[in-house]
Amino acid sequence: MLLGAFSVSLAVKDIHASLDFYGKLGFTLFHGDPASNWAIIKNGDHVIGLFQGMFPNNILTFNPGWDQSGQPVGEFTDVREIQKDLKSQGVLFVTEADETTTGPASFIITDPDGNTILLDQHV
Repeated sequence: MLLGAFSVSLAVKDIHASLDFYGKLGFTLFHGDPASNWAIIKNGDHVIGLFQGMFPNNILTFNPGWDQSGQPVGEFTDVREIQKDLKSQGVLFVTEADETTTGPASFIITDPDGNTILLDQHV
């Protein structure tokens, strides 16, 4: 199972304060629109999403089909195949991808401690 790029999506109170703080740790704006309250920042292969007012809590994010630079990869496990595999193992879903479609799709699960995990395929 190839989960793709990994990042942590943080629910932040003040995106500009967060950008300033993580900038001090060497992170730079990689993608997004801080004026619209979201930004993807990067330091080497480390990626953090900053989201103000969009999510109630922090999220572990996997992007099947992308590498750590947000570029498409040749071979990956489609999010619907991952979903089918997890369902067969008894994992419960918060939201599900439509298994009758192809291309971009996503689903959300939670781990035993209530941490949100988003699998978000963009290709």
